[in-house]
Amino acid sequence: MQCKPIEVSDSKYRWRYEMSLFKNPTVFLAVVKALLIALGITVFIIGLITLIADGFSKDGFIFLGKLILLLTGILAVLLVLGYLLYAAIMGGKYIVDFEMDDKKLVHAQIPEQAKKAEDISGAAVVMGVLAKNRGAVSAGMLSSGRNVSVTEFKDVKKVVVDKKHSVIKISYFGWNEVYADGDDFDLVEDWIRKHIPETAEWVVK
Repeated sequence: MQCKPIEVSDSKYRWRYEMSLFKNPTVFLAVVKALLIALGITVFIIGLITLIADGFSKDGFIFLGKLILLLTGILAVLLVLGYLLYAAIMGGKYIVDFEMDDKKLVHAQIPEQAKKAEDISGAAVVMGVLAKNRGAVSAGMLSSGRNVSVTEFKDVKKVVVDKKHSVIKISYFGWNEVYADGDDFDLVEDWIRKHIPETAEWVVK
């Protein structure tokens, strides 16, 4: 992990953070969470249809159990292989630029990595079309164009501070993540706390 010291100009804080995709589990865990939600929705829909069709029979529950085990196994293998491939393509690092003032925080993936991420998203769409997999197509389309995120402090609902992993997670119509180290982490944490609503939930891990 490497954090370029915070610079102050035009009443704004700016810094760059480089994180190892192999050593820091933050990005991997975020991907796992998203895929588990997708898996849960898929299993729920298929399971509900199956159980209704079978009249909530014993065989229906057995089938649902086997389906969960099968999909979980497939997902685990694809997740690990896919993440390792993504990390390799990104050069083993996730690099993001941050800019923060008293109203918002902007984080943007550096152009070189943003281009690679767009290429990966495009490949996912093409592969989904060829495989006639609507889920893969949707995932690829949704993941494209997400290289810049803006967090408005006034709309923050919850903040989770995890100094051990150098990350501050902010709930703002979804979750955005802010990275910093050492004294810079304390500065960013303090700044965010002073500019979000008093009603926002604050959690320290």
